[in-house]
Amino acid sequence: MEKKEEISTNEYLRGIVLNLPESPGIYQYLNAEGTIIYVGKAKNLKRRVSSYFNREHPNGKPPVSSTPCSDTS
Repeated sequence: MEKKEEISTNEYLRGIVLNLPESPGIYQYLNAEGTIIYVGKAKNLKRRVSSYFNREHPNGKPPVSSTPCSDTS
């Protein structure tokens, strides 16, 4: 059952990334409890956030975090 949940989370995060603007902005990564685990800024928000999910990071983790990411805003 965990595999199905992982796929749903990945699809959810992919949907967020696809709808991000290509303009400058601030982004937050949240863990499953809704706690902010990382705050970043970017000149191109869509490119920066998608870069975290296009590379090999275990469990969708941002490179600076040891907690799995379950949401971004």
